Amino acid sequence: MKYIDWKETDPQINLAFEEYVFDQMNKNESYFLLWQNDNAVIVGKHQNTIEEINQEYVKENDIKVVRRLSGGGAVYHDLGNLNFTFIVNDNSKDQFDFQTFTRPLVDALKTLGVNAEFNSRNDIAIDGKKFSGNSQYAKRGRILHHGTILFNSKLATIQNALNVKNDKIESKGIKSIKSRVTNIVDYLDEGYTLENFKTALLAAMFENDHLEEITLTDEDILAIEQLKTEKYATWDWNYGKSPQYNLRKERKCDFGLITILLQVEKGEIKELHFYGDYFGNGDVQELEARFIGVNPTEEALSDVLKNIDLADYINGLDSKTLIDLILY
Repeated sequence: MKYIDWKETDPQINLAFEEYVFDQMNKNESYFLLWQNDNAVIVGKHQNTIEEINQEYVKENDIKVVRRLSGGGAVYHDLGNLNFTFIVNDNSKDQFDFQTFTRPLVDALKTLGVNAEFNSRNDIAIDGKKFSGNSQYAKRGRILHHGTILFNSKLATIQNALNVKNDKIESKGIKSIKSRVTNIVDYLDEGYTLENFKTALLAAMFENDHLEEITLTDEDILAIEQLKTEKYATWDWNYGKSPQYNLRKERKCDFGLITILLQVEKGEIKELHFYGDYFGNGDVQELEARFIGVNPTEEALSDVLKNIDLADYINGLDSKTLIDLILY
């Protein structure tokens, strides 16, 4: 496995770095990355950015907002948080297998005396408190899995920067974001800094594997900077246009929170957009386009969905659930 210890802390260039390694570097190799972002909210690919952040707080505190390639929910990053990324080939048909990639981290932490466990669809926790959220992106048999590790992050800022919906909090039976998350430093022996924690973590995770550190070329760096400029630093990518709508449907499902914005005129769907913290690798715009001009009736919607594998777009969603959500 190739290892890249990436020193940049600009969240826009860091997400460009991830995509570049995934798309442009040798696809016969596996990569492991460790990196950090300065103050930023990183939103999931399918989310409506405006609804996920506390815009006033983000602006006042100079927190960057950047959209990532993968689905899932919004997360806050600062220099007290360590991010890790696996990029590997995987031709299995299992979608969003989080435990394969989180297990090395969980096992490594146990050797450091931290009793961590995989706690839900994509979280790692200690005593029920989350310190790592994970997400994945897949394309052409290749997987990018990345996750956070809250080491000594500012937990109060997480609560203030993210506009977490009440039904997500209530569904967990907990009253605040702060009570749901924890820093890993509180469970380690005294004396750990983030840097020596990173060294210990690497040694424990890859004790039985060969990890070859590599350095990117000047040409690689220029290409990453160009990708940042053309994509990750743009308003269109990070925020996007908010569509007009006259109907809003939202439901918390086992696979995540899903919101549908609908513009219906004269008995036809004129616009339909999906948002949420769900996972899915297909281009959801392709799915949205299939509903344009369709009557919002059970029969018409069933006909549209007849030959579509919804799991390609929204993992875990079935036709009945989607029709119920649109109509009722």
